[in-house]
Amino acid sequence: MRWLMADQLGPHFDDGGDVLLIEAKAVLARRPYHWAKAHLILSALRHRAAELGERARYVRADHYRDVLRPLLDSGETLDVINPTSWGSRALVQEFNIPTVPSRGFVSSEEFFQNWAAGKKAGTLKLENYYRHWRDTTGILMEGFQPAGGQYNYDHDNRQPPPKGASNLGLPAPWSPQEDDIDAQVRQDLREWVDSGEITLLGREGPRRCAVTHAEAREALSDFIETRLMDFGPFEDASLLGDDVMAHSMLSVPLNLGLLDPREVIDECVAAYHRGDAPLGSVEAVVRQIAGWRDWVWHLYWHLGPEYVESSNYLSAHEPLPPQFWELSGENVSAACMKHVLATVGDTGYAHHIQRLMILGNWSLQRGYNPQELNEWFTDAFVDGTPWVMPANVIGMSQHADGGLVATKPYSSGGAYINSMSDFCVACPFNPKVRLGENACPFTAGYWSFLHRVEPLIRGNHRMAQPLAGMRKLADLDAVVEQEKLRTHW
Repeated sequence: MRWLMADQLGPHFDDGGDVLLIEAKAVLARRPYHWAKAHLILSALRHRAAELGERARYVRADHYRDVLRPLLDSGETLDVINPTSWGSRALVQEFNIPTVPSRGFVSSEEFFQNWAAGKKAGTLKLENYYRHWRDTTGILMEGFQPAGGQYNYDHDNRQPPPKGASNLGLPAPWSPQEDDIDAQVRQDLREWVDSGEITLLGREGPRRCAVTHAEAREALSDFIETRLMDFGPFEDASLLGDDVMAHSMLSVPLNLGLLDPREVIDECVAAYHRGDAPLGSVEAVVRQIAGWRDWVWHLYWHLGPEYVESSNYLSAHEPLPPQFWELSGENVSAACMKHVLATVGDTGYAHHIQRLMILGNWSLQRGYNPQELNEWFTDAFVDGTPWVMPANVIGMSQHADGGLVATKPYSSGGAYINSMSDFCVACPFNPKVRLGENACPFTAGYWSFLHRVEPLIRGNHRMAQPLAGMRKLADLDAVVEQEKLRTHW
């Protein structure tokens, strides 16, 4: 009998035998998950059990051990596809459950290990890995050359949103039709919250993402038909009236194991070859999945179980403010932060640029503790998993590893947000002002951040120009003091 975990629910994890599915309430009680995330996990598990019928043994318990110990003691034999977290793998080893090699990614751990052999940790860059994968697989390749002559169209895919637009004018993204299983999940979650058994973040709302393979296929087809054309150009843009823009919303079914990532890549590449999607947009999808998603998965194992706890290169120790836990946008004036925090509270979702250049940028500037921030991103986002966040948050967003993942700290002032969104239009802060009552906390925060970490980053050649600019500011001391005392943002 195969034990399928809650992120192994698609047909590519099923080899046809009997299946064990365990719903362990303690997983939800361990940390405060978002309402939407808890709903998606339970709904996906229960839907999979319904699909498998008599082949599935569905057990509800407080802890996995409450199920595994008596089952194995009774003489039952299990196997499991290699789990996706250090904790889960330790549990499997504790019970000596045989494992099947990992699935749900486009490259094997052996593939990455062979590529990484002999390389120093700081040289394991995404672009190098991504090009190696493309060369090896032939995806979007024309002989020995990349399609269109470039491996990466990221530089072209940075268009600001259309001026004066409130949205991209695209059809609403695919949304599911909830059923009796969803209704029961809602009822159970409400009862557990009311009884104090679990604590959930954000607000209850309609299910927005797929919880079955069939639904995930519908969502994929809808994305290719209605949004893929515009995904590349506007992947870094934001609008107050369009929280999804041209993004696919497929990270949830991918991370629940409902879709095979190669399935997504093949469908998008096929659209390019049919002439139904531009190369820049298709390459962006391939890079996000085969590049970024696989790369952070492999780095999770390569960097080791101590990576998160041992990384705080910039000496960031401030606790997350209450606004991050409230997720309401109240007590927040900065339009970008107010909007994104409230949206996460409503949906458990924000697209990648809002995570990196708004939430992450803010946290980096303010010196929030990277370990706490990593847990918050894992818990508050519907696609957050233990393996996906460390390289994203600790490495890319917070530069807490000192440059193992990213070549420089990713921080910017308000000018970037102003150019890539309409957030600044109705904001009480001015992105062009760094000192005074209407000083943008991102603009002032950028210079204050550089001043604080300058001794640690002055040897980074990519930061030479920003640091030189900082040293020329006549009002730097006043800006730094202002941001130390800032309570209103």
